[in-house]
Amino acid sequence: MAVKEEAELYEPVKRYFETQGYEVKGEVLHCDLVAIKPRADTEDGIGIEEEVIIVEMKRTFNLALLLQGVERLRMNPLVTLVVERNRKKSGAVNQRFGDITELCRMLGLGLMTVTLFKTKPALVEMLCEPGDPPRARYRAKRHDRLLREFRERSGDYNVGGSTKRKLMTAYREKCLRMADVLRHGPASPATLARMTSNSKAGDMLRTNYYGWFERAERGIYRLTAQGTAALTEHAEVIAGWPVQETAVTADENEVVSYTTSANGKAGAKGKASSNDSESKPKKRSRKKKPERV
Repeated sequence: MAVKEEAELYEPVKRYFETQGYEVKGEVLHCDLVAIKPRADTEDGIGIEEEVIIVEMKRTFNLALLLQGVERLRMNPLVTLVVERNRKKSGAVNQRFGDITELCRMLGLGLMTVTLFKTKPALVEMLCEPGDPPRARYRAKRHDRLLREFRERSGDYNVGGSTKRKLMTAYREKCLRMADVLRHGPASPATLARMTSNSKAGDMLRTNYYGWFERAERGIYRLTAQGTAALTEHAEVIAGWPVQETAVTADENEVVSYTTSANGKAGAKGKASSNDSESKPKKRSRKKKPERV
């Protein structure tokens, strides 16, 4: 049952604190609710202090409630925020109470939810106490993944804050580099790995996430129509790469050197066959071992 006014949350919250031994009063110096309970620090009762909790309530969790709670921390170290929890109500806030609770922990605030029913008493849930430490920990793996993604991108090809558009990720750029080599002819995974300095070229070809590659024959891959379209779509990205590239055809013994222009076209400069005598390494002369007598 959805509440119409914040005042509907007061009675359930008041009963909750009263059952905990607090004395509760509403609207004290503009605070929605103030709960006070005597607290004995010693067994003999000497040095009795009071535990004071300030409570601020809103129908839904919003920035105004959060700022109000932070402001109340200047008045008292224990502050709890209260919002309605309507299980039938849709919306981002009602689906992300875990994240909201962690945010309150980071700020030192408590968080409580109230669920109202028509035929039974309200359900009050304390999601976190005031002063509870945050539970979220630093995750080194995510940090390393962030750095790896940043460093593996050759440039800044995305506009921050943009939505509903393809992002140039490190993975997409690696696929694009392989497609740029395959535009000059089919090649093997080993060749593509060597040409693009990508040790996972074989796995990416077999996965074929974007549908840019296909098997021409056993151990040889070629570019699909989608791959050709991707080269045209990302021509500006390719134009920013080093001009001098080298491609290897399906015959790995034949190397083709070419120059990539801004429009994505490549012109062959020359071929060098590995069968030439100059390309073959010279054999070292071996000394004959003396025969045993």
